[in-house]
Amino acid sequence: MAGASDAGIQWPTDLRPLATLDGPAVLAAHAALQRVLASFPKQDAGSCESSARSLDVVVGLEGGVYFVRVDRRLDRCGWPVGSQLEFDWFELYAVSPEGKVLGRRAVMP
Repeated sequence: MAGASDAGIQWPTDLRPLATLDGPAVLAAHAALQRVLASFPKQDAGSCESSARSLDVVVGLEGGVYFVRVDRRLDRCGWPVGSQLEFDWFELYAVSPEGKVLGRRAVMP
């Protein structure tokens, strides 16, 4: 039953996707995101700035390897648009279709 409530969930009548990704792309994005989240200082755990909420994930496929770029979006945590805690922060990961991180290239001056 569309729109019905189940355990407090309001199910949509028409799902509008953010993006459609193949399964291996989702595994790659998850692996990279987990690495980034694990790298944040433990004392900041629970803060918006150190959560998935503050991150964008971009996935590309080249030569059978997924390349996943993780960007910081502090505006989602109440900061002004374009704010950064570091200058031009992002990380790039190479990930196998099975979700194994093959390499990391941090781009932080």
